[in-house]
Amino acid sequence: MTDDWLQVLAHSPWALPAMAALVVGDAFLVVIPGEAAVTTFGALAVAEGAPPLFAVIAVAAVAALTGDVGCYFLGRTVGLDRWRWMRGRRVSAAFGWARDALARRGATLMFTARFIPFARLAVNIAAGASGMRLGRYVVLAAPAATAWALYQALLGAAVAAIIPGGTVAAVVVSIALALAIGAVADALVARARRRRAPDV
Repeated sequence: MTDDWLQVLAHSPWALPAMAALVVGDAFLVVIPGEAAVTTFGALAVAEGAPPLFAVIAVAAVAALTGDVGCYFLGRTVGLDRWRWMRGRRVSAAFGWARDALARRGATLMFTARFIPFARLAVNIAAGASGMRLGRYVVLAAPAATAWALYQALLGAAVAAIIPGGTVAAVVVSIALALAIGAVADALVARARRRRAPDV
């Protein structure tokens, strides 16, 4: 990774479509670095002046909502136990937690889960499987996706504005922060879930 390579990436017409693809994919597979992609382009928007920060935020928000709605329809279509990976101990426990939490505090959960990689997947699939109306789901998911896009892009922008050392340093620190924050959030949610249901 070099400044020249990042400059080419920042000004490429494929930059935002590639970021959008990663964000949509991240909704289904948490190993895809959607957060890191948005944070990277937020940093590039400040360090290189391209792509525009508002475009990064807008594209990331639309892509995040698209991925979340896809997971909703996956849950509505296949339920919570159709495939083998869904019946694993940890995954089924996460789906059970998400289904119960949606019934108690749907709006709050939908918003906060967008910022927590594995919880996001579980909540969106559970929302579809539980029969939540699509209209209500989108009303809850759209602000969450927008807030997530704002947060991730502005995190990268802030790092680029603060960290010395040029574009490479800004991007590396931004990616590290995005991955670390996501990992910590997932770990905290998993710990809280174990405390509430030690017998699961």
